[in-house]
Amino acid sequence: MALTLYVDTTRWRAHHKQVLEQFPGLVPVCKGNGYGFGHERLADEATRFGSDMLAVGTTYEAARIKDWFSGDLLVLTPFRRGEEPVPLPDRVIRSVSSVEGVHGLVGARVVIEVMSSMKRHGVSEQELGQLHAAIEDVRLEGFGIHLPLDRTDGSDAVEEVIAWMDRLRAARLPLHTMFVSHLSAQELARLQQQFPQTRFRVRIGTRLWLGDHDATEYRGSVLDVTRVSKGERFGYRQQKTASDGYLVVVAGGTSHGVGLEAPKALHGVMPRAKGVARAGLATVNRNLAPFVWAGKQRWFAEPPHMQVSILFVPSDAPEPKVGEELVAHLRHTTTQFDRLVDR
Repeated sequence: MALTLYVDTTRWRAHHKQVLEQFPGLVPVCKGNGYGFGHERLADEATRFGSDMLAVGTTYEAARIKDWFSGDLLVLTPFRRGEEPVPLPDRVIRSVSSVEGVHGLVGARVVIEVMSSMKRHGVSEQELGQLHAAIEDVRLEGFGIHLPLDRTDGSDAVEEVIAWMDRLRAARLPLHTMFVSHLSAQELARLQQQFPQTRFRVRIGTRLWLGDHDATEYRGSVLDVTRVSKGERFGYRQQKTASDGYLVVVAGGTSHGVGLEAPKALHGVMPRAKGVARAGLATVNRNLAPFVWAGKQRWFAEPPHMQVSILFVPSDAPEPKVGEELVAHLRHTTTQFDRLVDR
């Protein structure tokens, strides 16, 4: 009995096809936990739809994925002098975000990142003049720009890319390929129209693999069900039950990522109010679990264990049966499944 990721494969792949048609030259991204699917599965999918390049997060990921994907591998984390050397084939392309970094990659294939409004990393406008000599010693695959997801100031993503294209052109640097992130299909078309001699390649992960929410579903198997009465003690901490009901042991614990949630940026009064309410309930050991039973998201009876969670289901709900599965609303990028089932 397991925490299972079910994939409607036909629907999932139809979504891939739609995204690929919208973004010619798309570079699929496979990093972290492989967006919940695993590196090997996404490498297989990228091969299936004919991608010539796969973007990965780190050199360590590239070292693993190289055995599953035969095309070029673009490492997104920028090179830093003094980093641990990882043996990699020549088909690996390194991102680099400084002039010093370019000098440290003599003979290597590189994509030079420029500093976007993300303010994360990248070559500055003032450094462009120093790149002429530096790029003579590397094999330049193109430049790259990583754009923000939200633009609360009302600025235009296309205009930001155009401004960098103009700076690169003014510095007489080659503009044959530009790798971009977080652009819409319409924004990409605008750029391609304005710069027909440049090939724009969009790096896409979330939108490609997770864009159709109804194509995938996590479910946890019910392992045990115990009827309890109000006031009975249970669990590691011997807490008392608040009412009559059932303690339901379900597959899926902290080793799977259950109960581990990444911080979220909250926008608007209502989401903030809900966040405050959840925090208040947590102070009295009331934490909502990701598992759904009888149409309702249920509460943890106690903090999740390593491989299972214990839920409290009140007596006015149907009694779960061992072997049944509960839908789990889990974040793909923080979840590790026991098994993946195509259907």
